[in-house]
Amino acid sequence: MNAVLDLIVGPFSEFDFMRHALVGSLALSVGCAPVGVFLLLRRMSLMGDSLSHAVLPGAAIGYLIGGLSLPWMAGGGMVAGLLVALLAGLSSRRTRLDEGASFAGFYLLALAGGVVIVSKWGNSVDLMHLLFGSVLAVDDPSLILVAAIASVTLLWFGWHYRGLVLDSADPAFLGHGHGRGVMRYHLGFTVLTVMNLVAGFQAMGTLMAVGLMMLPAATARLVARTLPGMLLVAWLVASASSVIGLLLSYYLACPSGPAIILTAGIAYLGALLATPGHANAAKAPAL
Repeated sequence: MNAVLDLIVGPFSEFDFMRHALVGSLALSVGCAPVGVFLLLRRMSLMGDSLSHAVLPGAAIGYLIGGLSLPWMAGGGMVAGLLVALLAGLSSRRTRLDEGASFAGFYLLALAGGVVIVSKWGNSVDLMHLLFGSVLAVDDPSLILVAAIASVTLLWFGWHYRGLVLDSADPAFLGHGHGRGVMRYHLGFTVLTVMNLVAGFQAMGTLMAVGLMMLPAATARLVARTLPGMLLVAWLVASASSVIGLLLSYYLACPSGPAIILTAGIAYLGALLATPGHANAAKAPAL
């Protein structure tokens, strides 16, 4: 028993970088879990994936200007993500394309532009860092940023929980006579999504950041029948995936971010196999 406990606790007690990675991953789990759940409920999963890629060109430009500077890269990623969200929203309202198609078009444009920028003026190491991140290299400023974003996320959800739930369940009802309120929830939720993807980008890169947001939420959707249950399960899966993934990366000498996402993916596959008979119930959780 002591040997097993030492295998689990040993890496975190012995190395500072493992403790930093653990704290950062758990803080990401706190912020990303509710965002992912509501993305699923609002049928906006593609938006989360699109915005995670849309962060890349802004972060790349910030990197070229300020190097591996947290304010430049996070600020650039935030601006790029919000710009793509704004352009996709305007495009869906002014053309026959729906919002999902608009997001797909703009995120592909942003991803390709970001890769070209880094490849042209950076190097392959820079590109790999931006695409896949390195949770083991998270420093104190990055931890402060991730913790601050997670705190803001929880406060916003606590303040707007009832309205956001109603907007997710029946936006037409809430929109009747409350157009500004609906827009406030939509814009606020979009900004929170971008903020959490920027926080995830610091640790896992643009390609992996959305994984900790969507895979635990999808798992929770399969196994929980109420919205509070989904939120709890999503947070537990994200947190457990962070711990197990970091341990796997330590003992197997594999990349930490992909190991965390792979662990969350295995949990999702397990939920798919374990709950085939509850598919209909999972589609309509009690609010």
